[in-house]
Amino acid sequence: MTHRVPTDRLLVATHNPGKVREYWEILAALPLELTYLDPEGITLEVEETADTFAGNAVLKATTYARLSGLLTWADDSGLEVDALGGVPGVFSARYAGPGAGDADRYRKLLDALAGVPWERRTARFRCVVALATPAGEVHTAEGACEGIIAFGPAGDNGFGYDPVFYFPERGLTMAQLSAEVKNQISHRARAALAAAQILREMVGGPMNTINTIRE
Repeated sequence: MTHRVPTDRLLVATHNPGKVREYWEILAALPLELTYLDPEGITLEVEETADTFAGNAVLKATTYARLSGLLTWADDSGLEVDALGGVPGVFSARYAGPGAGDADRYRKLLDALAGVPWERRTARFRCVVALATPAGEVHTAEGACEGIIAFGPAGDNGFGYDPVFYFPERGLTMAQLSAEVKNQISHRARAALAAAQILREMVGGPMNTINTIRE
């Protein structure tokens, strides 16, 4: 059960203003002012020590909520590859080691899948959003999208593993999708839309302009 939170501000636990703008498109119908870590003068980096996406998202949300005194939104996401037992999982951003770039990470992944046939290269992007109040109330929402790890990269849009994450039904990788389409079907969009419904119950307000996911 959710409890109404007396606040008109939401802290998005990121240093990236672009991510805040993406979330604002989903949350625009709510009576909330979005802010993020930099404008609040928060420099603490919460170490992601949990072994699940949900654990890391909750850790960040609860820490920043206590620190800021604000209702807080945090997420954690990554790629799970079935043939590798779910790797890289929560280590997706650190898969190729310190200082590695996106290309380093997906090339390491392709090397790990060398010789694995198409039908066994199934994978999913997964994202968990955690909502936390300063008083310690926590809710989570999850989103995922299924695909296949391609034999090589394609596309210039997106980031991370997007160039090698292939949608068979669309015949394109995530990096070949337009930003508009990606933001409708991605794991992050699905988790955010589910979290937005929880947030509506917490703060009240109409959801008539909330975007919906198109299959």
